[in-house]
Amino acid sequence: MDNDDFDAALVSSALTLAAERGWSSISVLDAARDAGLSLREARQRFPLKASILLRLGRMADDVALADDTVSGNTRERLFDLLMRRLDVFQQYRDGLGSVLRSLPMDPPLAIILGGATLESMRWMADAAGINANGLGGFVRVNMIVGIWTHTLRAWEKDDSPDMGSTMAALDQALDKAARFGLFPAGDEAASLDDGLPDLEALPNADSSFAEGH
Repeated sequence: MDNDDFDAALVSSALTLAAERGWSSISVLDAARDAGLSLREARQRFPLKASILLRLGRMADDVALADDTVSGNTRERLFDLLMRRLDVFQQYRDGLGSVLRSLPMDPPLAIILGGATLESMRWMADAAGINANGLGGFVRVNMIVGIWTHTLRAWEKDDSPDMGSTMAALDQALDKAARFGLFPAGDEAASLDDGLPDLEALPNADSSFAEGH
């Protein structure tokens, strides 16, 4: 078993247990034992329980970024990238539901995942063709965090197999962001307003996994 397989097995086990017992009631050791994995290697690769969710975020990023030949304008590319991340989350839906419910009572975890989400959204911005550099880039990346937050909240409530409500929420958030100049000039979905956006007018960009990674 290579490292990727090991990590995938432990993440899957942890989130299955979280769905059954609640995120706050499980540990890395529980997940490793349940999956029949080496406890020593689990300790090395997942030193904190938060490492499970950070690894899941990286797995979702890897899937989103795997195909760099996506066509379409910037808005379409960003839509596709974010939905690819959610396709990975969908595989662990019940376990992640437990994580999302526990986050308000676990501020340190929310802060850790918020930082990871910000970095993930910077990668999504770059891959979609959105400039993430400088002060303007910082603002644009935070706009994308807001889009992701809004979409993830919709996904949490969306029990349809095709994630129709989730895609509608993402479309809505992208439309709003376009009006505030998220997309490059000349993009079909770009706003005519070239100024920096008002973040308060966008979906809440809370820095948390539940409201972010």
